Amino acid sequence: MNTDFPAGTTGVAVLRRSPVQRPDRERVGATAELPRWPFALIFLGFPLWWLAGLSDLIWIGVGGIMFLYLVRFRSVRVPKGFSVWMLFLLWMACSSIAIDSPERMLGFVYRLLLYLALTVIFVYVYNARAHLKVQYILGCLTVFWAVVVVGGYLGLLFPSVVIHTPLSYVLPQSLLRNELVNQMAIRRLTQFNPDAWNYIDPRPSAPFLYTNNWGAAYSLLLPLVVGYLWQIRRSRRFWLVLAAIPVSFVPAFLTLNRGMFLGLGIALLYAAMRMALAGNRKGLGALLGMGILVAIIVQVLPVTERLQNRLGVSSTTEDRESLYIEALNETLKSPVFGFGAPRPSVTIGAPSVGTQGQIWMVLYSHGFLAAAFFVLTFVVMFFYTLRLSDPVGLACNTVLLVSVVEVFYYGMLASGLALMLIAGAIGLQKAGALKRGPRPPGIGVFPSNF
Repeated sequence: MNTDFPAGTTGVAVLRRSPVQRPDRERVGATAELPRWPFALIFLGFPLWWLAGLSDLIWIGVGGIMFLYLVRFRSVRVPKGFSVWMLFLLWMACSSIAIDSPERMLGFVYRLLLYLALTVIFVYVYNARAHLKVQYILGCLTVFWAVVVVGGYLGLLFPSVVIHTPLSYVLPQSLLRNELVNQMAIRRLTQFNPDAWNYIDPRPSAPFLYTNNWGAAYSLLLPLVVGYLWQIRRSRRFWLVLAAIPVSFVPAFLTLNRGMFLGLGIALLYAAMRMALAGNRKGLGALLGMGILVAIIVQVLPVTERLQNRLGVSSTTEDRESLYIEALNETLKSPVFGFGAPRPSVTIGAPSVGTQGQIWMVLYSHGFLAAAFFVLTFVVMFFYTLRLSDPVGLACNTVLLVSVVEVFYYGMLASGLALMLIAGAIGLQKAGALKRGPRPPGIGVFPSNF
């Protein structure tokens, strides 16, 4: 296997099994080896995986399946800048030397497998252009978004429901005593404790572990759903998806998720600025209409009242600030490889240091260089896709911008990081096609009817 950069593939590395040049027909046929069903298996089957207790493990399983397909694939391409992400993975793996207990090593291996699986998914989406077309990807993600919204409504309607998944009956009690494993095996629809002295209204979390996971997924998915609307604008599905967007605002706003509000606000303002610069009056009008609708729904729903109540009885802001400062100070004591995994806080006890934001987890667990490589990966993706002006390209570019902000206060493993990498794969694929210009029919990065 060797790596070369043939003419016309600027910024794209091509991995070939042999230096022998193959006819165009054979190279075109190779793309058929990457089917779309593994991608659909994750997102269309997500409710089933959640009910089975496997939704936090399915990424690893499907990543393994995709890896086997990629091994057989004749020409695997990776975008320019991919080496930065590989440096992060290498540094993350090396930080295992800081692990000091079997329990933390188990968590470390789980996170490493997630990172590797999501990397494979990124490479797969970037290469599977024959069967896994952009419209199909966005369609699967729109179904996933609908599942998230339905989970939000179920949380509002049945806040105290607890679901013992099949996984909870087969795992030994020693594993179920681990808080994270317990939450994976025994599902809850909300983050809600009716017996707490500082009572807070139920906040939807299904189909994820935490409300923050719900907010991160919703804010990253919504721009992609809007991009999908453009793809299906001449079909009946357009009106169904369009009507679902305002319906989705109800559980979204009642999560009282300030980070999600910030992310959506950035997405709205950035998209409006890009459309204004491009002179897209129709797009600006649509965004203005959405903004007005949001303002109306906020007035109708008890969002402001519940948010003030939450802020009045919760110390999450102060706790987060303390954990961020502690993560930074502690990492200064082990700046190269960090501590391998989150550990209990010495200032507030719980939650652990490195659990209140993806960048803080990477920083505390793997050191300063790993954190720099992680953030730089998505900054590079954002700037490489900045030239894209079509609705899908703009949606992907917007998701990358929002993700660079949200990693500072949201834990992104695994669904959030998956959405970030998928948006990056689509955007970089489009940016590569734009840079290379027209290609012979049948071997373009995107189908001619995209």
